[in-house]
Amino acid sequence: MASALLRAKRAAGFSSAVTAMSTASICRAFASLSVGLDIISAAPNVALQKARSWDEGIASKFSTTPLKDIFQGKKVVIFGLPGAYTGVCSAQHVPSYRNNIEKFKSKGIDSVICVAVNDPYVMNGWAEKLQAKEAIEFYGDFDGSFHKSLELDLDLSAALLGHRSQRWSAYVIDGKIKVLNIEKVPSEFKVSGGEVILDQI
Repeated sequence: MASALLRAKRAAGFSSAVTAMSTASICRAFASLSVGLDIISAAPNVALQKARSWDEGIASKFSTTPLKDIFQGKKVVIFGLPGAYTGVCSAQHVPSYRNNIEKFKSKGIDSVICVAVNDPYVMNGWAEKLQAKEAIEFYGDFDGSFHKSLELDLDLSAALLGHRSQRWSAYVIDGKIKVLNIEKVPSEFKVSGGEVILDQI
């Protein structure tokens, strides 16, 4: 019971801390990310780290995945969120994609991807906890370079998270963004969910 109350307080604290930030400090111009943009060209020399255990990391010599391997010649739905194990991300954002994975497949989507500013080991543990690893590909943006390149990075130090990501989603064909949704503040979950982007494909 005590742990449940603590989790509820933490979730409420995150939401309050983010809401307390001024809109000016949260909302960005998003100059680098827009419909029609080639996401591979917008983040040159950037690679992501596929979710894995530590032993798998050692076995792969800590390999990374170039963006062209993720997007080139494919239809991809990708969504980004502030961080693994946080409230809205765990309770709503990931489940909205996991629970609709068959609908995405029926629309010809090659992969549904979740990315966050976390290391791949945290992302792996979180994906397993949410029972979503078989449906969704999880990637870590461990140093935030992917989100910085797209101007989707965000300082969430007020919530003790440091530099993280906006909450967003996109439909990408052969690297080019066809649909883009960005929440006004990362504590909201209005436009970036799986059900929303399904209707946009």
